Amino acid sequence: MPGRLGGDDPAASGMGSPQDGSLFHPPGEDLDRIKEGLQEVARHYKALRELLDAVLAINADLDLRKVLHTIVDSACGLVGARYGALGVLNEEGRFTELIVSGYGEDHLAERGDPLPHGGGILGDLIRDPRPLRVDDLTADPRAAGFPEGHPTMTTMLGVPIRIRRTVYGNLYLTDKAGGPFTYVDEEVMTALASAAGVAIENARLSQRLCSAIEDFQHRLLPEMPCLEDWEVETRYQPSTLMPRIGGDWYDLICLPNGVPCLVVGDAMGHDVQAATVMAQISNMLRVIAYDEHKPPSCVLQHLDSVLHTLHGGPIATTVVVRLEPGPAGGTRLRWASAGHLPPLLVIPGEQARYLYADVGVPLGVDPGLPRLDHEEPLPPGATALLYTDGLVEHRHLSLDEGMAQVADVATAHATAPLPRLCDALLARGNGVFDDDVAMLAARQRT
Repeated sequence: MPGRLGGDDPAASGMGSPQDGSLFHPPGEDLDRIKEGLQEVARHYKALRELLDAVLAINADLDLRKVLHTIVDSACGLVGARYGALGVLNEEGRFTELIVSGYGEDHLAERGDPLPHGGGILGDLIRDPRPLRVDDLTADPRAAGFPEGHPTMTTMLGVPIRIRRTVYGNLYLTDKAGGPFTYVDEEVMTALASAAGVAIENARLSQRLCSAIEDFQHRLLPEMPCLEDWEVETRYQPSTLMPRIGGDWYDLICLPNGVPCLVVGDAMGHDVQAATVMAQISNMLRVIAYDEHKPPSCVLQHLDSVLHTLHGGPIATTVVVRLEPGPAGGTRLRWASAGHLPPLLVIPGEQARYLYADVGVPLGVDPGLPRLDHEEPLPPGATALLYTDGLVEHRHLSLDEGMAQVADVATAHATAPLPRLCDALLARGNGVFDDDVAMLAARQRT
């Protein structure tokens, strides 16, 4: 019975003897194996976590150039590569752009290096778009060498980036820290390249959508008439953020008496609805201003009343400025505002200043409230600048700081041609705008 229950008979228990190494392991060895297994799992988890972070990073932006740079930087970080590059290919398999990491684009620009011509190992990956690993570039017979002054690179991993069945480009990584690239590195880069293809396609679709939206917005804005006595310059800059459409507009109306009437406004919202409302308001204002020979305040009051009656009172801010002959000669600005930012007066030799006055309430609030007219002489050579809030607002600045910066830029360009003045004001944003910008500048010819 003891044997039948396992007792002292090792054979009966089926466990083998303590001396039988095939079935019995000392506790220490088992713990070591478990520890190694857990470490391996942890390494795989860390690699997957880093891969997921990289995929999320490249899909976090819809700006194509930023996406391409993020892909290269993320790839280098994932496998510990010193250098990385993404070569963009055209339909003929030729490089049209090279996005680099480690050996920067500033070096390429300084040296004037041409784009790779697709020979050597790079050409192999173009002709046969499959992952490619090289342990020693200097000894590989396919290597075409490096341009003079280019850093020497030893190991390489290349993977194609596909968008559906089309190869968009190739991702190249070189000089991995600690040795040649491995099969695991290849798998990781192949996975990243698949995600990169999706991100690039999304960015390209977004780019085309933004272009179509921007074109639509520009078509809503009027063509500026040529005036004999006045130089006029306009700018429209869509928001950097999606959707790149809004309710900002500018207009110039030549009144029957020959007086130019300048308008800049901003309908509430950042979508197609805002653009539609903007078109309704601007067209209606144009008709009322042209038909009624009355001051700007009366034009705004009539406009507000009609908008309430026909469209339920959409919310918008606007400023209407007439460039009239002054009572004692010269020219004066005569304007009224519906909750809009003040005009900026730019006089050569002086600090540009805002024409602060009672702006009243925006359109759509209460058409029964009275509106006021304001006047200001316009000296010879001075510029009157109307704009929307996107020019002066910035997420990292207060409104006062933004307005002060715009005034300083205008002061520095007070005698510059109007196109240069307007370009300088937009350049202040470094290409980043939290909101749309509509701008209209007028200067009397001398």
